[in-house]
Amino acid sequence: MTPLILDDVIRQIRELPSLPAVVLELLSSMEQQDIDVHVLAHKIELDQAMAAKTLRIANSSFYGMQSAVTSIAQAVSVLGFHGIRTVVTACALTGSFAPVAGSGFDFQGFWRHSLATAVVARLLAPHMRVNPETAFTAGLLHDLGTLVLATRFPDQHALVRSYRQRHDCQMIEAELAVLGIDHAQVGSALAAWWKFPAAIQQAVADQHAVARLDAVGLPLLVHMANAVAHALDLAGCEAALVPPLAPAWRLVALDDAAWFALLRQAERTFDELSRIMLA
Repeated sequence: MTPLILDDVIRQIRELPSLPAVVLELLSSMEQQDIDVHVLAHKIELDQAMAAKTLRIANSSFYGMQSAVTSIAQAVSVLGFHGIRTVVTACALTGSFAPVAGSGFDFQGFWRHSLATAVVARLLAPHMRVNPETAFTAGLLHDLGTLVLATRFPDQHALVRSYRQRHDCQMIEAELAVLGIDHAQVGSALAAWWKFPAAIQQAVADQHAVARLDAVGLPLLVHMANAVAHALDLAGCEAALVPPLAPAWRLVALDDAAWFALLRQAERTFDELSRIMLA
């Protein structure tokens, strides 16, 4: 099998459907302070499926609202701009790739792991001085390069999965051995094409770069969240391996009791969000 050229993969990325206009607008307006929330709410309401999921998430324990959120305008008001951006982006991402029939790729397992990583990332964020909403989005995006490879290069990705199974190795090792590139590179290129913030692009690119993860920040957080999500096996994939943790994870000052509490909360939150987002 001839290795893939990253430029060829990027050309395939540029043929992918764009994210919904309201998501692109949310991403492009991150630095603006004068967002018209009424206009934003109206645009979300135009997509009925997205609006329904947004309301269900706003009313979930994920945000812990004291009273019921009954409209998109109210959701925008109580969640704030960053919160609503997270919810709307998550709803769009989970519907961004259509499953390829007969590919042998576990799309449901993929999204379950991505959502689990996002949940763990958001719970870790306060302990690592990272914005929780940014952490959730980066966690949800962290493996999207895998989806590009599985949907745009299905034959090559089937060989990757076969190699991983034969050699009992991490997926990234199989990708590099078979394709010469890995899902982190591809995912970072997709995040750049979709105009996600540079910090998220970098976190996706560096999530497995153990040697460079020497400080608390978004790349280390995504790296840790991915490992914890694999350890909890919320995706229900028996063959998944827990990746090795970078030594810098010890910089996160959590004692055993705090870790156990975080893991329990992650399982509860994941169960609730998966019923909403992955039904």
